Amino acid sequence: IALIAASYIFYAFWSWRLAFLLGASVLVNWAVGAVLWALRERPVLRRLVLTAGVAVNLSVLAFFKYYGWFSEELNALLRAWHMERELPLLEVVLPIGISFYTFQSMSYVIDVYRGDMKASRSLFDFALFVMYFPQLVAGPIERAPHLMPQLVGVRRVRLPGVLSGLLLILVGCVKKALVADALGAYVVDDVFASPQGALHLWLGTIAFGFQIYLDFSGYCDVARGSSRCLGVELVENFEAPYFAANITEFWRRWHISLSTWFRDYLYIPLGGSRR
Repeated sequence: IALIAASYIFYAFWSWRLAFLLGASVLVNWAVGAVLWALRERPVLRRLVLTAGVAVNLSVLAFFKYYGWFSEELNALLRAWHMERELPLLEVVLPIGISFYTFQSMSYVIDVYRGDMKASRSLFDFALFVMYFPQLVAGPIERAPHLMPQLVGVRRVRLPGVLSGLLLILVGCVKKALVADALGAYVVDDVFASPQGALHLWLGTIAFGFQIYLDFSGYCDVARGSSRCLGVELVENFEAPYFAANITEFWRRWHISLSTWFRDYLYIPLGGSRR
């Protein structure tokens, strides 16, 4: 309960209003999981419940991420056709971390549907799985069979784990705040603001590649280190992607939790390489 409260306050510091959206997402997906588990002998109804649950998650995600862009483009098209009716333009604020906690909740719902895990009886256990603050706003995207047992079981915080976690936090802060931010401020922004030729653009492009890698992997190091200090291990999200031998291997090493999510919940169910 203390971790749930800490996580909710952590998120509400950004926007207490949109923290209600996070709470609603937790309630809806926990209820969908419970209904799926209760209907495990009714395959047709289960499929309908799963479809409804996924549709609600994706609809909310699509509205907040794409409504502004879609309404502007559609209105421009309607004006070109000299039509008077237009979609209302809304200043939609994108909730921080909505993609991450939506994908994480959907993975739980789909795992329950597939029978890979039992539905959580405790709303508190599920809420902590979704809202766990170290990885709430930018991942890595966790799976319930990996993270939930660590959160609901007995956690033992040991000094070596805390020291290792603090070292990870330090490494992540150096990567993000010292190197990535410096590359952005003193190299990348200047190059793309006023490029001075091909070599200058190459310098900016390579620097930008390192900037985005160090920025995101640095954040993930801080998240993993913070969680390790609490006795919980998060999955590794980057595995030296720029040392990959080809583009396929690169995507196996870059934002691993997201690429494996799409592989397991989208690519393979749609037929994978067989279709």
